[in-house]
Amino acid sequence: MQSKYKVGLMRLNLLAAAMLLALLAYQTELFASTLLLWLAVAWLAVTATLLEFSHRRPATVPWQLLPGLLLAGLLWTDPERHALWIWSWPALLMLPQPGWMLGFTFVLASLAWWSLIDILGFEQALFSGLLLLTLMLLGLARNLQLQPLRHASRQRVRLAPGLPLWTAHQLATDLRRERARCRREGVHGELLLLGTSRHLLWPLAQDLCRHTHDFETCYRLNQRTLAALLLSRDPEQASSRRQELLDGLRAPVKARFTFLEVAGSLDEQLARFDKQDSVLAIDPEPDHGR
Repeated sequence: MQSKYKVGLMRLNLLAAAMLLALLAYQTELFASTLLLWLAVAWLAVTATLLEFSHRRPATVPWQLLPGLLLAGLLWTDPERHALWIWSWPALLMLPQPGWMLGFTFVLASLAWWSLIDILGFEQALFSGLLLLTLMLLGLARNLQLQPLRHASRQRVRLAPGLPLWTAHQLATDLRRERARCRREGVHGELLLLGTSRHLLWPLAQDLCRHTHDFETCYRLNQRTLAALLLSRDPEQASSRRQELLDGLRAPVKARFTFLEVAGSLDEQLARFDKQDSVLAIDPEPDHGR
């Protein structure tokens, strides 16, 4: 297994499916079916090639739209040869997708089934339609059952392979935990917010992850803002780390350091960061009665 996301195995499966479709396309005589099959081969090959980058994209991107249209096209153009493919529709419904895409898949499946009525005859078409509807409802039920798990995993999942980047939702949770731990263990903690342009965000994220320790956590808050929870033994070490970290960032940034003891909620910190005019701001260390 190459990675947590099993990229290698998934890529192998996609390429194997592309080879099978290429074999079918080579043996198909009808031009329209051949064209659709080669389009499916190209789609699978491109998807396999770019699979490594797909983890930055939300799971709701309707990538199923293209295979759904290709499947419907095959059933419409050459129903006698590809009639068995109608049983692929329930599998498409089980994949993560937005609600409108689920409805669109039902419409395509209904039209594809309707195109087979003349070939199957009324009785067989009625029976196959009821069976297909049952399987699609089961696929839809499975999709809805997995939605809470997918939502939770999207909140926890790292946003890019190889980078320990987490979501803003995770940062809101970690802020409370790290603040309590710093008070309990006497550790000096800081929240770092970094802002840059959209096209420099990923190079900045790489630099940030490279210059933080393994026990520290980095986050992507939006398309222009990164964050990190920094831990040091004392304020003196934290001060030296700030400059060292900023010197290691290639991209021009706006930075804000806030001591966890005085840091409010994440929304409050982001509001202050948006209003910040200077390139660098450091919230004052809390007074402990010295």
